[in-house]
Amino acid sequence: MEKFLPIILGTDANAYGLARSFHEEYGIKSLAIGKAQLIETKNSKIIDVIICENFTEENTFKEVMINVGKEYKNKYDKLILLSCAEWYTNLIVNNKDLLEKYFVIPFSNKDLKDKLENKESFYKICEKYNLDYPKTYIVTYKNYKKTNLPFSFPVAIKPASSTDYSKVDFKGKEKSYKAKNQEELEKIINNIYSSDYRSNIIVQDFIPGNDDTMWVMNCYSNKDGKVKMMCLGHCILEEHTPYGIGNYKALISDGNEKLYKQIKKFLEDIKYIGYSNFDFKYDYRDNKFKLFEINIRQGRSSFFTTAAGCNLAKYIVEDYILNEDKETVYNYNKYLWLYTPKNLLKKYVYNKDALNEALKLIKEKKYTYTLKYSKDFSLYRWFWANRIYMKDYKLFKLYPPKDSD
Repeated sequence: MEKFLPIILGTDANAYGLARSFHEEYGIKSLAIGKAQLIETKNSKIIDVIICENFTEENTFKEVMINVGKEYKNKYDKLILLSCAEWYTNLIVNNKDLLEKYFVIPFSNKDLKDKLENKESFYKICEKYNLDYPKTYIVTYKNYKKTNLPFSFPVAIKPASSTDYSKVDFKGKEKSYKAKNQEELEKIINNIYSSDYRSNIIVQDFIPGNDDTMWVMNCYSNKDGKVKMMCLGHCILEEHTPYGIGNYKALISDGNEKLYKQIKKFLEDIKYIGYSNFDFKYDYRDNKFKLFEINIRQGRSSFFTTAAGCNLAKYIVEDYILNEDKETVYNYNKYLWLYTPKNLLKKYVYNKDALNEALKLIKEKKYTYTLKYSKDFSLYRWFWANRIYMKDYKLFKLYPPKDSD
């Protein structure tokens, strides 16, 4: 096998999960590059870290990546470039012509990325492929003072461009919002546009239900645009802090044949390349999975896929290093992924069936924490990993999930 190095942009839990996947499968050490050293990847035996304070600025990014490419190209046959955040994905795809001289770049082209990342254009694509999504109304900066919804309240509100939204700051900023009436809706929209944000705002029919109505899917599409891995996860507990709402805290891996077929056809028709990450909410009113968005990379919680038996690193290595074309893997294995202390499940998972399934998996020792890796053990890492997870005792007290919506 060719000697290769995974180069991961980002230093968070997502980056650590990727590095752990490569280490579990191939026993190799990855390299992470980011603008700040986060605890999740600090003092690790499985990942080296390079920090550059202005790394997300395009000129700095290009200079750093060219230097890294030149240095490590002499030591390895191939350098696999991966992203853990939207801004890194944008930088990679926007500079693909420059970077592919040094790196393997498992990403779709810029035109497709832009269409998929913008929620407004993404929903138009969903209509073409008969993918269900919540009833949606688009608010623009020009028309936001005349908002007249074609569906009833409550509604969910979020920016159409996550990239543009990440660049602004204002009092009361949250990741997403919920409005119970017209007055609340107008207040939220006015507050968003009082900042420098000028892209569109998405207003959607609010799908009722607790955390357990959320689902996530990870896929890998090879360089020929063929889907090679699909793994579905059922959320049983989410974070509920204002800017962390929607971050998964506990997932049980699962499978759904109909959903797999739908998403596979969609990805292959648009000739998608690389990792993809989908967020769904199950709507009990019509018994359909409603698609919220696609991430052009693996998501923050994606290590649940590796834990379920679909190692994230394996498929990209088979594709770009081994040049193998194996049968598509569809996960149906049950495994519990946690980013919170397991003791909190009994208090905050309100779906009794989901809780009982999680407790059964814990009893069978079929569960894992991304940051607790026995082959990367040190007192420092064990202390900080526990501290990261244990903070949820305080956060869930301050921002508990509601037992109904």
